[in-house]
This record gives sequence, C-alpha cells and structure tokens, in this order.
Amino acid sequence: MLVVSSWLQLTTNSTLLTTKQYNMQISDTSGKDSALDQIITTQDEQINLPPRVASVSRKTGETDVQVTVNFDGTGVCHAATGIPFLDHMLHQIASHGLIDLDIRAQGDWEIDDHHTNEDVGITLGQAMAKALGDKKGIARFGNFLAPLDEALVQVALDFSGRPHLSYGLNIPTQRVGNYDTQLVREFFVALVNHSQMTLHIRQLDGINSHHIIEATFKAFARATRMAVAIDPRRAATIPSSKGVL
Repeated sequence: MLVVSSWLQLTTNSTLLTTKQYNMQISDTSGKDSALDQIITTQDEQINLPPRVASVSRKTGETDVQVTVNFDGTGVCHAATGIPFLDHMLHQIASHGLIDLDIRAQGDWEIDDHHTNEDVGITLGQAMAKALGDKKGIARFGNFLAPLDEALVQVALDFSGRPHLSYGLNIPTQRVGNYDTQLVREFFVALVNHSQMTLHIRQLDGINSHHIIEATFKAFARATRMAVAIDPRRAATIPSSKGVL
C-alpha cells in the first residue's frame, strides 16, 4: 500500500513537493495486500528550505519597476504596469503557476510601451533568480503544452543558469488591442537573460493573436510551476551533476 501526506503531488515517475519543508522515509513492507514494495511516509523531521520569496526594484531614466515574487504562493496577482494586456498576461503566470506576484511600474508610456514592457521582464527575471537562490531541491526542468481554442503552444524550460531563448511564435497581427505583439518576444528576452533560464517556445497551431499569446503565457506558467517544485529525492542538493547552477 502507498501512504502519502495530502500535501504531496504524485506523478507517474516521481513525487514532487510544492511546500517548503518535508522529510520522506522509505521502508519495506510485506503486507499481503500491498501492490508496491515501498511505503512512503512523512515524518516530523524537516528539511529546512528558505522561503522562496524575493523583491527587486529597478529604476532608470525611463521606468521605475517594483516586483515581488513568491514561488510558494497560491496565484495571487497584483499587476499595475500601465500596459493592460501585459497585466492580463502576468495574471496568467500567477494563476497557472501558483506564483504570487506583485508588479508595479511607472514608465514613459507617452513614447510607447517598449521600455516598460522590457523593464518589467528584466525585473521579474531578477526577482525569480533571487527567489530561487542556489536552486537547491528544485525539479529544474519544466514542459507544458497549452491549448487555447485553436491555438496550441508548447513551452520547455530549464533553470540552467545559462540564458537562452528559442522563440517560435508566429503572431499574425501587429497589435492586440493597443499592445504591440512584437513586445511578447522582448518580454521573454528580458526575462530569460535576467532569470538565467533556458526557454523554448513553440507554436504548434493558432490563428488568433490573443489566443496564441495567452496560450504561451499559460504554458510558461505551468512549465515554471513544474520546474520550481521541490523534488523530495534531492531536496537537500542542487539539481546538477556539477553541483552548481
């Protein structure tokens, strides 16, 4: 028989923990009704992991951005960037990634949205990197395929410490509302460079610009949620054969 705490999330190949402190003990069982050779129980002993929360402020001659990230949140989002469509996408990251976000920005909107959009990506990336610290215990890799009506987008990512973006969106219109769709790529370029993640985005289908972009942010959120989950089998170690990320 398999006994697990209700805090655990079971997957086919591994067990991922999304809360902060766990210890897992594996012992043999010889019960006649057992379908497995192991019993997994949680114990009072704890693996102490630091809170995965970080705040970053960034002020330039063009923008003033404040970001707070909590990777162990519930999906609460406060976004006020002055760019309504970007705020909508940030809510997707929070809601589907179960990441609490507080993002505030002042920018030179009288020129256009480019500087604010990019600097939000930069500051969010910095906050993500700061919150993860040495990345001890995380699953590290994430992959998700998100449909949104006719649109289908795949995101694969790795908190590798090596920034790289492979961007494969084909957005058919120049704008969604007032939002310049070229800024989608600029946001992810900024985020990748400052979070130091490897990120691949692939569009498999889609003809509606809003659907394509929103499916991308939802897939990114779920892939991130997978990658930052704590793997109890290596909760005390950094997920790299080199011992550092």
